[in-house]
Amino acid sequence: MKSCYVNIDRLTGVVELEAIDDIKTGDVIISELDKGTCLGTVITEPAETEREDLLKIARKATDEEIRDHMALKEKEGHAFDFCRKKIQEMSLPMKLLSTEYLFGGTKLLFYFISENRVDFRELVKELAKEFKIRIELRQVGVRDEAKIVGGLGNCGNAVCCRRFLNNFSIVSIKMVKEQGLALNPAKISGICGRLMCCLAYEYETYCALKKNFPRIGKRVNTPQGEGKVVKHNALMGTVSVQLDEGKEITLAFGEVSTLEQPKGAPSQNPADKNKKTDSETPQAREKQPGAGGEARPRRDNQKHSAPKGQANPGDPDKPRNNSHHNHKNNSR
Repeated sequence: MKSCYVNIDRLTGVVELEAIDDIKTGDVIISELDKGTCLGTVITEPAETEREDLLKIARKATDEEIRDHMALKEKEGHAFDFCRKKIQEMSLPMKLLSTEYLFGGTKLLFYFISENRVDFRELVKELAKEFKIRIELRQVGVRDEAKIVGGLGNCGNAVCCRRFLNNFSIVSIKMVKEQGLALNPAKISGICGRLMCCLAYEYETYCALKKNFPRIGKRVNTPQGEGKVVKHNALMGTVSVQLDEGKEITLAFGEVSTLEQPKGAPSQNPADKNKKTDSETPQAREKQPGAGGEARPRRDNQKHSAPKGQANPGDPDKPRNNSHHNHKNNSR
C-alpha cells in the first residue's frame, strides 16, 4: 500500500492518507476525515508504507469544485465577524478563534476557547438563522489556539504546531531534566504557556547517549582520585566529577569507573573515616548488651556485700529474704 502527505487546512494541518492511482505532488484531492468532507493538496509523492489504519483519498477534485470551495473560504471572514458580534451582545465568556466552511458547504465550524463550559445554545440558533447551514461550535485548548493563531517561538521561527505538527505529543518535565536544561518557565514554555513541543524531539537521543553514564550522585574513580558525579554532557560525552577534596573536574565518559559498594553497606563519606564510631567510645562500651540481652551496669573495683541474712541483690541465683527482722516468742 502507498501513502502520501496532504495539507488540509490550518487546524488539521498535514495528514498521511492512503494514496490512489495517478496521484502526484500538487494535486487537489477530496477525502473524508473525522470532522467531515475536506479538500486538501498533496505535498509528497506516494511511497510504500506499512501502516494499515490510514484514511483513504476519495478522488481528485475538479476545477469547478475547487472554485466553489474558494468562494466559500471568502465568506469565512463575514461569518467570523457576525459570530464575534453576537458573542459580545450575549456577553458569553468565550473567545472566537477561527471559522471554517467544510467542502461543499455542508457545515460551518466555529472554533473558540474558554476557561469554563459555555451555554451557547442561543448563539447557535442565531447563527443557523443567519447562514441557513448546519452550525457546529468546538471548544479547543491553548495549544490549539497557538496552532490556529500562530506566532514566533523562542527560537525565532514560526511555532511548530502551525507549520507541521498534527498531533500534540506528551511533553513532561522529565524531558527537560534529562537534557540538562534550566527549569526556567520563560525558556522552556511556548507561546501557549505549556512546555515546548520541541523538547520531545531530542529526548530519545539524549536517553540513548546517556544510557551507560553513571547517574548523578554516583561515586566513581578517576585518574585524579575518587569523587561523585555532579553533571552530564551527553552531546560532548563527558561527565563532571566533584573530587573528595572539593575540586570539580570534567572528564570523558571512558575515563571514569564506578565504585562498587558492598550490598547493603551504607555509603561512607571519606571525611568521616577518622571519626570514632559509637562502639569505640567508653560510654558505648558501658551500654553494650550482655549475653542475656540486657545492659550490664558498670562494676567498680570495690565490692558491695549485702547485710547478714539477706541475699546479694546482684546475685539472681540466691532467693531474697523478704523479712528484715526475726521475731522471737518470749515466754514470760
